[in-house]
Amino acid sequence: MLCDVTADSERSSAEGAEPELQLVLCALDGPLAAAWHGIADGRPGLSVHQGSVLDTQVDAVVSPANSYGWMRGGIDAMYARAFPEVEEQVRSAVLAYHGGELPVGEALLVPTGAPSPIWLISAPTMREPGDALPADTVHPYLAARAVFRLWASAMLDNGAPVHQVVRSIAMPGLGTGIGGAAPELCAHQVAAAWDEVFARVDLR
Repeated sequence: MLCDVTADSERSSAEGAEPELQLVLCALDGPLAAAWHGIADGRPGLSVHQGSVLDTQVDAVVSPANSYGWMRGGIDAMYARAFPEVEEQVRSAVLAYHGGELPVGEALLVPTGAPSPIWLISAPTMREPGDALPADTVHPYLAARAVFRLWASAMLDNGAPVHQVVRSIAMPGLGTGIGGAAPELCAHQVAAAWDEVFARVDLR
């Protein structure tokens, strides 16, 4: 069972609802943790975990992947070791839904094959594995917006809304590892994506 979301996915027109979902912003290092704290304060639903994404108790984790679904470096390699089936799941979904290339700005949800977390959200921050991102990149924003749109509006293939099945997500830095994006830039763009998506949907 899986689903995907495109940059043009529909969103609810309801205004002003606070999300009832929990986003755990994860960081192994101090600079990213500090940047996450800077956006979590004052935003209900956001919290910060300084430590591994895999140490959190959540329904889904975010993979800031490449467009082809290869999970051979950075945090994606850690996911592939922890969830031996997940790279095949991602690559099969990328092929089935997107002809083999999932563009930056789109995301898909696949099962991990583990009891917890049950789901992984693949949201590319770069097209090719190992790409360095320019200093003025907007890829963290595009990846985060794709994650949040999928969370808020997408449906599983059995018709269940994703947000009813996935109530909590752990998100590492987007593009801050191999991509080299600055922690403050990543955090600012994730906050902008959160505010854009969840100011417009009612998940009650």
